[in-house]
Amino acid sequence: MSIFDKKFPDTKLLNKKVVSMAVVLALLSACSDESAVQNKEQSKVDLLITNGSVYTGESSEAQQLDVAICQQIICGLYPSGEHTIKALKTIDAQGKIVSPGFIDPHTHSLAELLSKDKNHNLNYLTQGVTTVINGNDGGGPVDITAMSEKLTTNGIGTNTALLVGHGSLREQVMGRAERYSTPEELAEMSALLTKAMKAGAIGLSTGLYYVPGSYADTNEVISLAKIASQYHGIYDTHLRDESTFDIGFMAALDEAINIADKANIHLHLAHIKALGIDVWGQSEQAIAKIEQAQQKGTSISADQYPWLASGTKLRSAVMPKWVMADSTEAFHQRLKKADLAEQLAKEVTENIRRRGGPDSLYITEFTDTTLVSLNLLQIAELKDLSVVDTAISLILEGEVRVASFNMSPKDVERFMVQPWVVTSSDGTNGHPRKYASFPRKYQTYVVEKKLLTLAEFINRSSAKTAKILGLSNRGLLKTGYKADIIVFDQQTFAPKANFSQWNKYSVGVEQVIVNGILVIENEKFNNTLAGEFIQ
Repeated sequence: MSIFDKKFPDTKLLNKKVVSMAVVLALLSACSDESAVQNKEQSKVDLLITNGSVYTGESSEAQQLDVAICQQIICGLYPSGEHTIKALKTIDAQGKIVSPGFIDPHTHSLAELLSKDKNHNLNYLTQGVTTVINGNDGGGPVDITAMSEKLTTNGIGTNTALLVGHGSLREQVMGRAERYSTPEELAEMSALLTKAMKAGAIGLSTGLYYVPGSYADTNEVISLAKIASQYHGIYDTHLRDESTFDIGFMAALDEAINIADKANIHLHLAHIKALGIDVWGQSEQAIAKIEQAQQKGTSISADQYPWLASGTKLRSAVMPKWVMADSTEAFHQRLKKADLAEQLAKEVTENIRRRGGPDSLYITEFTDTTLVSLNLLQIAELKDLSVVDTAISLILEGEVRVASFNMSPKDVERFMVQPWVVTSSDGTNGHPRKYASFPRKYQTYVVEKKLLTLAEFINRSSAKTAKILGLSNRGLLKTGYKADIIVFDQQTFAPKANFSQWNKYSVGVEQVIVNGILVIENEKFNNTLAGEFIQ
């Protein structure tokens, strides 16, 4: 049994029944004669992709198959040229790769999906991503019913599923208080989480590095993770420490594994990395620890974005947690207190060092656009201030996002080749990962470095991700599965975004089908919103 098959036994059986019913309905309504389709006699389907090199998501080699779509469902895969299937529309994929649409398990795309001008999520569609997950890092909505209804009403370009954020639960119940929860508060959070899981959330996410999640003890998280487990959800976590900011990388991994074991839940490690020079090389130790836990029965996976720079808000990157407690006003008042200045300067300086120094922290988003793309050291010189005072002044002026170049290439590559690590973006404004993570991974680690085969890249961007998340009718090119399919040119599939121009669309994905609807045709978006809220 795969570590990913350990959980969700009931939902898998239920989903199989639902999918079977969907297949029958699709074939009866969209195809003129079900038996004719199965016998490869003449029949008509809605869409047929022919002559492509097909990777099903599971296959290790390309197969010459034609893919038939009836309404929202894949209703057949046939050896090219060995059938008489006719279609209302045919896509000739000669010389191209046909694969499942990619699934991104870690995005921050909810704001776009809720907007009127970006709800197409085109920056993901052009990467080949047809399904995104939101609510990561302990954030996102608590009221899943209200959010799903809003998304469905407005229309969305990609499918999305939602995690319930521990930080959001905590903030709703007890604000940003720097203390453990009381039994009454934990009971209230538990009730909110139960309601959210019943409404279709796929699991619980934590951001134990971030405020207010960082103020919680392990037992609080275990209690909540047990509820997610009861509803066959996963536990997705931004570790309490990926470096030496708090308890240390290895101790944070131990905490996550302990939570998974105590809650009997699948553990998914968000954007796995060894952040900062203090922990460079610890990827080996981390991998050994994870594999040892897997051998003992803990179900563990991880995702990773293919960049050497992380991205976050400046305050989260360099400020100590105690200074950010309570309200924004209280936080800003502490930054101005003379009696805290010495302690603050000491801790901020150390946090900047952990991230590689002030010249490795680049401003990616700020109200003063003249400072964007400059690093913290350059801005300090411009302002004629110390690095610490510069950081404080920027934070007091408004929201600041930074890219922090803090990862070792060897660690990135060591994590990437692990069979339990899948592709993600962690997409945020100012960082090219939001527009280019999947094609960058393909170009850099499949084409150039040859660390992964094309089949492995596709599997870890689709089928394996779906299995981790419990999305049992997506992620594969298989009869009865939802028709989320892409056709891309392996010669031209490439990123265009970089740190100078972070928001340029990727190229090479020629056709994108979401729930059976062709939304990108010949690399042109047709202004159709075919995404669904999924659970």
